[in-house]
Amino acid sequence: MADVLIRNLSEDLVAKLKARAAGNNRSLQAELTSILTAAVKPTLEEWWAEAAAFRERSKEWNITDDSTDLIREDRDSR
Repeated sequence: MADVLIRNLSEDLVAKLKARAAGNNRSLQAELTSILTAAVKPTLEEWWAEAAAFRERSKEWNITDDSTDLIREDRDSR
């Protein structure tokens, strides 16, 4: 895993982060990891845009919701 060093944080900010970590029963490192992880998660709008793009890409895969033909083909091949 990589390390990140953040310099020149105010004592007040560090105290608030430590208090937040304690309130969540986490170490300061775990709290900062949680904060940073949440910060880079896609927004709901980004998620829906990615889902729409995936749907567009998957149209060419010729996937159907009805498996009847596949089941019939499998049964007929026996």
